[in-house]
Amino acid sequence: MKKIVVLTGAGMSVESGLKTFRDADGLWENYPVAKVATHEGWEANPTLVTNFYNMLRKKCVGTQPNEGHRLVAKLEEKYDVTVVTQNVDNLHEMAGSSKVIHLHGELMKVCSSRDVDDPRYHITLTPENCEVEPGTKAGDGSLLRPFIVFFGEGVPMISVAAEEAQQADIFIIIGTSLAVYPAAGLIHYVRPGVPVYLIDPNPISAGSNVKQIQKGASEGMKELIEILM
Repeated sequence: MKKIVVLTGAGMSVESGLKTFRDADGLWENYPVAKVATHEGWEANPTLVTNFYNMLRKKCVGTQPNEGHRLVAKLEEKYDVTVVTQNVDNLHEMAGSSKVIHLHGELMKVCSSRDVDDPRYHITLTPENCEVEPGTKAGDGSLLRPFIVFFGEGVPMISVAAEEAQQADIFIIIGTSLAVYPAAGLIHYVRPGVPVYLIDPNPISAGSNVKQIQKGASEGMKELIEILM
């Protein structure tokens, strides 16, 4: 069975109603990034950060996967598919994708602030119970913090994603401008001669070997499914 690796960015979830972080009226709202999405911001005011992510979760709860998410999951009928996403929502999983690597963390999880990556202290929140009371402790006694890779922190899953990219027989990029590293560098791990498809409504310069489908996630995936299935 051929292996497909799909790299998705914010444009993947726009049709589900989730704004991108970088839009003028995006998810950062009126909060400076330094205050809500850096380790320094967390250290300075964990209550502000906790409440900010509580607000984001409430916005995401009730959001549904779009046709693009569902068609990515449909690829599993014929291919071994791994999704590598820069998004912190869980819409790929909700759509039925069985192997999803989250590069930037997961909005619906919280963790120890002493050791973010210790799975013993990961807690998955539910739509009914998606808020964390500021000051709540993890199992190791440290404050519970969002399971999000803050700006300036390492991206622990990037090496796993790079290994997947190296094994791809087909590489698909959806809804990302390839401007955010290290995720944008994954295309350089794809073996020479492997077909690369890029779905994005905006023209993106990604090399002569990349076939761009200049459409949104859902319409672009409909076209690509015709090619691949």
